[in-house]
Amino acid sequence: QVQLVESGGGLVQAGGSLRLSCAASGNIFSIDAMGWYRQAPGNQRELVATITFGGRASYADSVKGRFTISRDNAKNTVYLQMNSLKPEDTAVYYCSGDILRLGASQRLNYWGHGTQVTVSS
Repeated sequence: QVQLVESGGGLVQAGGSLRLSCAASGNIFSIDAMGWYRQAPGNQRELVATITFGGRASYADSVKGRFTISRDNAKNTVYLQMNSLKPEDTAVYYCSGDILRLGASQRLNYWGHGTQVTVSS
């Protein structure tokens, strides 16, 4: 099996920073793109940022200039550095990865269980 486990969530004051990590483990052959999504109460899940194997990143307009996505391919880990946090950033943040499992014939999209980020004012 493949697991994605997020960490680094918590409570932070508005204007503060937080760094999320997501480590993929299990019977992994390779990982292509990875990303972060979030879902706030009453809202739909939205894309936050994605990053390719080669390091090309893209961001939602709402976080552009404040968040930075990065990855360590050797560690099968993706990070999300969140600066200048706002109360509207409060959400459960989910990690995703397009992963080819060892012995499998196709890539599948896997998801972590999420980590809560709460920004107070």
